[in-house]
Amino acid sequence: MTSGLNDLERAVEAALFAAEAPMSADELSRHLGGAEVAEALEALAAHYAGRGIELVMRGGSWHFQTAPDLAHLLRREREDVRRLSRAATEALAIIAYHEPVSRAEIEAIRGVQTAKGTLDVLMEAGWVRVAGRREGPGRPTIYATTPAFLAHFGLETRRDLPGIEELRAAGLLDPVEAVFAGQMDDGAEELDESS
Repeated sequence: MTSGLNDLERAVEAALFAAEAPMSADELSRHLGGAEVAEALEALAAHYAGRGIELVMRGGSWHFQTAPDLAHLLRREREDVRRLSRAATEALAIIAYHEPVSRAEIEAIRGVQTAKGTLDVLMEAGWVRVAGRREGPGRPTIYATTPAFLAHFGLETRRDLPGIEELRAAGLLDPVEAVFAGQMDDGAEELDESS
């Protein structure tokens, strides 16, 4: 029984299947003795399209993943969910939208200090990495997101992050005017009741 794949496609398929982490085309090429793998990757992606597992590229690296419509079948009854603190969530969003960014820049955007442990949690999760040092006084460390961040959130690139209007439409951002008006209405009601 033949799979319809040529030898190079089969070799790329085997390398990705056995890989401990997603691999870029360059890494695959080096692993396979300098073979030109771009066409093989595209052929494999087409071959797996619509199947139970798919070959996808996230953050410049290729890996197999469960088809999104079947993911619910593989979820465990009890997931060990580690929720991020509000500070960590805010820091992650700032890094994703403004990278590369220093701790001082994160604090300036958030308006409060960021504990070192906050960034450590994000790095332990594999979503944030040290991206180098900024040229300037003190040469502060700068942070950026990782391919694991893109893969976890189902993004191919950072350009796929939702824009402000998309976030507002999804109800994730309350327009400042509406919040302020609501607070003013509540304050007026309290005044009327106390009179």
